[in-house]
Amino acid sequence: MNKRVYGVLGVSAVMANWNADFSGYPKTTSEGQVFGSDKAFKYPMKKMWEDQGEKVLYIKSMCFDEDKNGVRLIPKTLKQRYEQLFDVKDLKEEKDAKIVLSNLFKAIDVKNFGATFAEADNNISIAGAVQFGQGFNKYDNSQAFEQPILSPFRDPKAKEKSAKKKGKEAEEGEEAKNSTLGSKIVSDEAHYFYSFNINPMAYKGFVELGVTDGYTDEDYQNFKKTALTATTSFATNSKAGCENEFGLFVETEEDLYLPNLAEFVQFEKGQDKNLITLNCSQLLNEVKKQTKAVEIYYNPYTTQLNQDIQGAKLFNIFTQNEI
Repeated sequence: MNKRVYGVLGVSAVMANWNADFSGYPKTTSEGQVFGSDKAFKYPMKKMWEDQGEKVLYIKSMCFDEDKNGVRLIPKTLKQRYEQLFDVKDLKEEKDAKIVLSNLFKAIDVKNFGATFAEADNNISIAGAVQFGQGFNKYDNSQAFEQPILSPFRDPKAKEKSAKKKGKEAEEGEEAKNSTLGSKIVSDEAHYFYSFNINPMAYKGFVELGVTDGYTDEDYQNFKKTALTATTSFATNSKAGCENEFGLFVETEEDLYLPNLAEFVQFEKGQDKNLITLNCSQLLNEVKKQTKAVEIYYNPYTTQLNQDIQGAKLFNIFTQNEI
């Protein structure tokens, strides 16, 4: 691929929790600004690729482990995952680093996002062609709250918990007999915008080593299609309510360098439709001669777009049809 790509990807979360911290609440900076990590955006993409039969290395998979205490279900190690994907009996017996590198580039997540692979005498680092920033919530009035959930099961340890809480031994009462309470933490509404860039030259050295054909236009088209749909398709309990809402793709000459475009995105809550304003119109118009294409994907049913980028093509993010 003989071009660079810069852009922004947006995710809406309505009564959902896009990316929680260890407390269960949406992640925030030290100043209280809500954000989502790049891992949160990549994970639905990896799941979609895996469901489509692609090789995905860096994703959780399980196996049974048997010891004197019985059989347990545990996550596979990176070594085990590699051996499973590439039908390798024992990675320790593979002494050819070129074969290991070639296999790594066959994994679609490695081809896009890179890898750190330190297993069985291999110490390989691949800086991905696709790099993401953190996704900051642009909706100022976002609120997070906790929903109590009634479990269909009684907690057999409720008596013990109650005794510890009271500081004395307690008889089994209503607290132990009743169903236990859980909780679900969600944002009433949040709108995350991630910056990203794609630099196919990141793999120049690996192409020269003969372990990959580099980052191709086919790789880019696959990335774009998945990045625009994976969040909407990924409907777990906490992610139901999260949808792909925006995508900006700016294809440029290889020697053009653009700043973080997510910083130029403004979101406003409207009564009938929300408003997304792109304040990068002047910047992109000034580099038009070095720009090959500009594509903007958004949800026209809920969103109004305010932009003045010359030659930009607009698309429905769900149907992929040009507007």
